[in-house]
Amino acid sequence: MASPQQITALLRSHTVADEERFRAVAMQIAANEAARGKPEFAAEIKRILAQSGARKVPEAGAPDLQSNSVPFIRLQGELGQLIRPVEPSVGLAQVVLSEKVRARLSRVVREQLHFSRIREHGLRPRQRILLLGPPGCGKTMTAQALAHDLGLPLFVVRLDALFTKFLGETAAKLRVVFDAIETHRAVFLFDEFDSLGLARGAQHDVAEMRRVLNSLLVFIENLRGHSLLVAASNHPDALDPALFRRFDDILRYSAPSKKEIEALLRQRLATQLETVFEWSKMVTAAKGLSLAEIARAADEALKEALIEENVRVDTELVVTALRERAEHSR
Repeated sequence: MASPQQITALLRSHTVADEERFRAVAMQIAANEAARGKPEFAAEIKRILAQSGARKVPEAGAPDLQSNSVPFIRLQGELGQLIRPVEPSVGLAQVVLSEKVRARLSRVVREQLHFSRIREHGLRPRQRILLLGPPGCGKTMTAQALAHDLGLPLFVVRLDALFTKFLGETAAKLRVVFDAIETHRAVFLFDEFDSLGLARGAQHDVAEMRRVLNSLLVFIENLRGHSLLVAASNHPDALDPALFRRFDDILRYSAPSKKEIEALLRQRLATQLETVFEWSKMVTAAKGLSLAEIARAADEALKEALIEENVRVDTELVVTALRERAEHSR
């Protein structure tokens, strides 16, 4: 069950119409319930939050991408082995991003919502997005958020199932994936994209991977369906230069700014905001950490307070967790 602090935080955020904090606390409750062995209850909370999100009315004749009637694709046969369904749990409003990246992602969403109108005028909506940046900066969460805000299923391509030792088989499996991208409306995520798009002439370049890359270039170039393809890489320098011009938009993520660090800490500590925190001290302690590491540190502080049966998380507890995370990541 929700703790007294979580219930209080929910009521306070509802009273002052703080939607962002309300959703953050609700997601914490869902995560707690899942950890306690109640995945159905956690899933119900997430479903209600997804339904309560702001919905735009699509233009006349446009596909209703935010409709709850979007069918869940039943994964069968070989396709079921190659892609993994993921239930999006957050929208763009809940993801900590730079203003520049947020604006460009919002543009992707707008173009998807006006897909038909753009196509009718002989233009192509943005549907091939490349995300570049260090680990833990929010690339994978961005794919989840896009799927959430568009009301589309999210599928992650399983690279471990894609690669085989048999000549030509990897390219054949890749074709199966792109056939699904063409025929189903969804968001498809290629994480660790550099393992597929390794630059020709690189140290580990082999003839088979060159064939896979050539197939990949053709598949991306010829993409014409209604799906959104998102590729993410931690190593942009390893990607073949020919890949970059195949994408409609390339978003570069960087280390979080002070403003973004504080925003994330406020989000993760949403149940504790009645406490007087020294935000500048915590932000300084978080310098050099990724967003994912900062989120883990905040969660560690919350867990420590629960174990010690403390009512509140204080600044020092969070700073200690951040410093431990910094040592762990060296």
